[in-house]
Amino acid sequence: MKRTKQPWMSADEFGRSLPHGVGINLLVREVAPMEAFCRDVLGATIIYADEDFAAVELLGSVFMLHADHSYSDNPMSGTVTGVEARGAGLEIRLYGSDPDAVEALAREHEHIVLSGAVDKPHGLRECHVVGPDGYIFVPSRSIGG
Repeated sequence: MKRTKQPWMSADEFGRSLPHGVGINLLVREVAPMEAFCRDVLGATIIYADEDFAAVELLGSVFMLHADHSYSDNPMSGTVTGVEARGAGLEIRLYGSDPDAVEALAREHEHIVLSGAVDKPHGLRECHVVGPDGYIFVPSRSIGG
C-alpha cells in the first residue's frame, strides 16, 4: 500500500455499509487520473480517495477504484498485468447523464471520444468516451427527456 493518510473509515466498515445490488470495481494503474476523470468529466462526487483506493458516487451509485499495487494479493491482479486497455468489451453505462455535456468535458480534458453524442434508435442519446486505463463510459439520457 502507498497510502499516506488515514482513511475516512475502515475497509471492513465501508464494506458492511454497501447496499445490496451490483457493484463495480475498476482496477487502475494509478487512482488519481481516474479520480480526476470521474469528477471533472463525468460529474462524480469523490467520497474518498488516496493513492490506493477511491470510493466514487455517480448518479446515485457507488463504485470503487483500486490501484493495481493494492491488489497484489488478489486473484484479479494477474488479469491486468501488462494489459494496455482495460475492460475490453465492457461499457459502463451512465443512465441519466448528459452525453453532450460529458462529450464536451471529455474533449476539454483531452480524453478520447469514440463517438460523439447522437440519438440512437433504442430511444437514448449517448456518446462513448474513454477514461484513463481504457475503460469506456457511455453517458446517456432518454431522447426528449
